[in-house]
Order: sequence, then structure tokens, then C-alpha cells
Amino acid sequence: MMRSLTASLLAALALSACSQQTAPAALRAQDTRTFTAVTPTLTARPGADLYQGTMDALRGKAAYAIEVPANWNKQLIMYAHGYAGDGPDLKVQAPALRDYWLSLGYAWAASSYSANYYDVQAGVEDTNALANAFSSLTGSKYAQPTKTLIMGVSMGGHVAGAAVEKETAQTARNKTTYAAAMPVCGVMDEEYEFQWLGDYTLVAAHLAGLGPKAFPQGTDTFKALLPDILTANFTSTSGALWQENATQGAKLREIARNLTGGPRPVFDLGFRVGALQGAVLSTGGSDGTVSGVLPRNIYGNAATTYRWTTAATPTDAEKAFNAGILRVTPAQDPNPAVSGRVRSLPRMNGEISVPVLTLHTTGDFYVPFKHQQLYRAAVTATGNGDRLVQRAVRAAGHCEFTAAELIEGFGDLVKWEAGGAKPAGDDVTTPAVIADPAYGCRYTRGTRAGVDACPAN
Repeated sequence: MMRSLTASLLAALALSACSQQTAPAALRAQDTRTFTAVTPTLTARPGADLYQGTMDALRGKAAYAIEVPANWNKQLIMYAHGYAGDGPDLKVQAPALRDYWLSLGYAWAASSYSANYYDVQAGVEDTNALANAFSSLTGSKYAQPTKTLIMGVSMGGHVAGAAVEKETAQTARNKTTYAAAMPVCGVMDEEYEFQWLGDYTLVAAHLAGLGPKAFPQGTDTFKALLPDILTANFTSTSGALWQENATQGAKLREIARNLTGGPRPVFDLGFRVGALQGAVLSTGGSDGTVSGVLPRNIYGNAATTYRWTTAATPTDAEKAFNAGILRVTPAQDPNPAVSGRVRSLPRMNGEISVPVLTLHTTGDFYVPFKHQQLYRAAVTATGNGDRLVQRAVRAAGHCEFTAAELIEGFGDLVKWEAGGAKPAGDDVTTPAVIADPAYGCRYTRGTRAGVDACPAN
């Protein structure tokens, strides 16, 4: 099955060493773009040393920040930020756990990356390069850390997960050894995210009777049709929460449920979050190259059957829908391995050798929960299942975690990595377990508006 994100985001096994050494680099629009690294202006926390500036990186300059507490424990946490849009300015994003890490004695560092758009290749290389330059960028006041960990959010979750993959470690120009990784709300399957975005926008248009007849349709054309697409599927799109209608909108909701991981708590609320719907729908009409990050189209739906009912076989209406929707075949090798370079979309093959702990909200409509199901399958298939712990959080937003949830997950990960017992997690693959109304209660700390409270113990 083909797996597939675009630039409006806010989404297999390695080729042989021989093919990686001989494959030529393919022309990409991303290679023609220029960006400007913006020196951070953070203020050091009391008792900590803060270093910030710009440095040479994969596509030019990247901005960076490094902060070291007075009681440094000789360990470093690399923070990988999420999708930063397609603007020209490159900015460092400080981590949510900054104060918590410093209080425990951890140093942290973050790169802006040397490119915007969905450039995970730059994210991995520039994060690694910053980790390797820790001592020199601190004026040699501090030695290289004895241990380095990595945490990332959303697209940064892809960076963090890929950074500990075997293929990435072998092909990276800047090689760094991480002791553990914590991807949260992450793109954990490099193709599925773009598959999801392509599917949803195509289905929404087709349900409205406005489906394209050719691929790519073009983002301007889709944008012009979008008001009518929304009218056909929703009764209200003006507030924070949208409301689907009982006809086409209900079908759209159920198709989306099936495409994003199946029945689970908080999906309905996540489906109605207008900001997330807007982010997903803003990708409509794209050409499958992830806005030029890839040289060729990665999207395909030739083998996808869209369902809004749960019977064993499709209804006549579903058969007609599937017969009429545009079918797209991806280009051959859209995400090629290239000599001496991490792939444009680094592979998430499940070939990990260090502890990995993930968090994901069950209602995330932008980077859906299915990422965790696909990642579990990949890790298990390579015999590394014991190195992965996954936790579900009952929330509708993308990356909508409380400080308590992040702190608990990080604390359990570092204890595990240091030789403690493997922490518990959630089953992300058994449909009956995921569909239970209480699913996700074990690691949810705090009740969100609109989300049912967990049953009392």
C-alpha cells in the first residue's frame, strides 16, 4: 500500500549499499530555495549559560541555541522543532520542557534547520551537526556530553524518529549517536502523512461532486472550489468547531475515521476542529512532491477502497463512489536513496537499536493516530518491538499535551534508557482495545474541554 504531506502543514527497507553509492541526486525545487538564519534572542535562565548564533549547516546557515545549567549532568537533549511553514526566515524554537530539563541538570540545544518547508533531511543533518559542535560552540567551556538524547514534535517527531533509524545513521553526513528518542505527535511513517492529506482532500471534493478529473489538479483550482466543497459537506464552518451534515459530511467523517486509525475516543471532536480541518484542506490540489521536497509525486490511491459503512463488503453506493473517484499512481521511486545523503523523506523502517517512547493524541486530525499503528508494525517487523513504548492521550488537538504528560513520558524514558525497567505503554493496534470508550485514560493527565472524563478507578 502506498503511503503519502504538503507544504501547507502545519505526515520499507533500506536500499542496498551499492545502490545508495551510485544513485544520482534528483533535481528538486527545494534545492533552489534560499533561506536566512535569524540569530535567536532568548534570555538565559538564572544560573545557566546560553549560547546562540548561526552556524554552517546542510543548505547554508542555520540558527542555533544551546543552554547549559550550572549543575550540568553531562547529558544533552537535542530538540527538533515542528513544521515552520515556507517562509524565508529560519528561527529557533525553544522546547516546552526547557525549564524542566534545566532543573534536572540537562543541557539542551535546538537548531532552526537550514531550510523551511517539510525538509526532514535538513532537520536530521542540522540537528546532528549542532550536537557534534556542542563543545566548540560553547567556547570549549564544556566538553562533549557523555550522553545525547533527542526529542521532537510533529515534523520534529519525524526528525527524532529518523535520527535513530539504521539507514539514517549510516547515510548521514553528520553522524551522531543518540541514547534514546522521544518523538511526540510525530510523523512516524514518512509516506502515510502525504497519503492521508491527498486522500482526504480528494474524497471531500468527490463527495461534493467536484472531484478532479486529472492529477495534479492545482492548488489554485482546489482553493477556488473549496467554498462549494465545504458547503456540500458541512452545515457550519464559521466557529472553532465545524459541523458536518448528515449526508455527505457523515460519509466524509466515517471515511476519515477509517483512514486515520479506526474507531477511537475523541476522533469525532478532532474531526470537527476547524483549525485542523483548515490545515488539512489547505493541502488540496498539490502535486505530490511535498511542495518540491521530493523530485517526483509520492501520492497514490490506486489500491485504496474508501468506506463509510462497516459491513463486510462495500455497499452499492460505496462501489459507485470508488469507481468514480480519480485514481492516481505514484511516480517510480519518488523518494530515492542518494549517495552520501539522508533521503529527502528519511525512512521510518523500524530499525532502531535504542529506547523510543512516543506520545500521540487520539483525536489528532492533522497527523493522525494511524502513524503510531504503522510505526508499531514497522518496528515489530524488524524484531525491535521491545525497544518501543507508545502512549495514547485523550485530546483532539495536534500536539495537545499537558506538561504533566510530557514530563511523565520523558522521565520514564530516561529511567528506562539508564537501565531501569521498560515502562508500560498502550496497545495501538488492536481495534477492540482502541475503540473502548476508556482508551487513552492510562496516560492522560487532565481533562480537555469536550472530551469525556476517564472513569474513576
